[in-house]
Amino acid sequence: MSSGTAGPDLRAAFHLDADPSLSRSTVDRREQLRVDPDHARALWPDARVVLVDPHGRTPVARGADGTLTLAFAPTSVLGTDIPDGAVLLGEESGTAFWAVRVPDPSSADGNDAGSGFMTAEQWERAGGGPDHENWTDLRSSGADLDARGAGLLTTAVALLNWHDRARFCARDGSEMRAIKAGWAQLCRAHEHEEYPRTDPSMICLVHDGADQVLLARQPIWPAGRYSVLAGFVEAGESLEACVARECAEEVGVDVHTVSYLGSQPWPFPRSLMIGFTAVADPAQPLKLQEGEIEGARWVTRAQLQEALDAGAWSHRDGAPRGAAGVGGTNFEAGAGRDLILPGGVSIARAMLEAWAAAG
Repeated sequence: MSSGTAGPDLRAAFHLDADPSLSRSTVDRREQLRVDPDHARALWPDARVVLVDPHGRTPVARGADGTLTLAFAPTSVLGTDIPDGAVLLGEESGTAFWAVRVPDPSSADGNDAGSGFMTAEQWERAGGGPDHENWTDLRSSGADLDARGAGLLTTAVALLNWHDRARFCARDGSEMRAIKAGWAQLCRAHEHEEYPRTDPSMICLVHDGADQVLLARQPIWPAGRYSVLAGFVEAGESLEACVARECAEEVGVDVHTVSYLGSQPWPFPRSLMIGFTAVADPAQPLKLQEGEIEGARWVTRAQLQEALDAGAWSHRDGAPRGAAGVGGTNFEAGAGRDLILPGGVSIARAMLEAWAAAG
């Protein structure tokens, strides 16, 4: 990375016009709300509960304008006391929102995985059953959820994933128990506190300072699927250094004029996508990282806009998930196209749309 490169200032003349889909939120998340058990108990009777199954799916309802809202369960199905495994997501207008893990009723062993599951009786009272017609997940429908729903479900998935994977103390291996309304854990042996972990990952839109953007594809993606470059930040590494290293590793280009764009939580299982833009020379030969990058190409602004207008993919395997009529774009609609871009749930889509519109 050469921030002192001679020549004109090629700093990206664009910005994200709105918060990325999973960065939207409306609830109050202050720590003080989590450490007051009396306050939590007082709000419990009128609270609303987000039900999340082992696949990250939750029941939703679609409004007349097409926007999805979460279908909350009343706390009455869980009892008068806050159950073990429930996590406090926040408050809004005097209403508290919690999340609990529920079993996948279509799986025979659904109750054996994860933490904080409802009992079978509670699940039945909440309307649970094998029919997932009105259930969907963040990858399918995060962009279609209203701001409150997007923020609540993103937080719920992130927290419940952490509890599922962090059952034992990293220091002494003893069992953990949840404290602070699910926002911390305490080991039973020596009372070590642990908190939810987030893995920072850079995601960078590389362009030439003019009218071309660099896109790449992984070998496991369906044909035609491309996106911007991304990679995890390593220990002892700055974000800017990560941008330079990942771009050089994945496609062999040297970047400069690195600028921050925005960020988005990506709880699959616990990433934070930190968006940047950077400039590279399209004349520099591309050198693809074996096993990581199958193809890379420079695309003009006009080509990018055409692909944006044509639709998007939504899933790693290209197959639609969630309910019929609920969820993201069906990948099959893109069959035969040579440039298919990320869906609206990803910050990558917001970055590409912003760059295309800035031309």
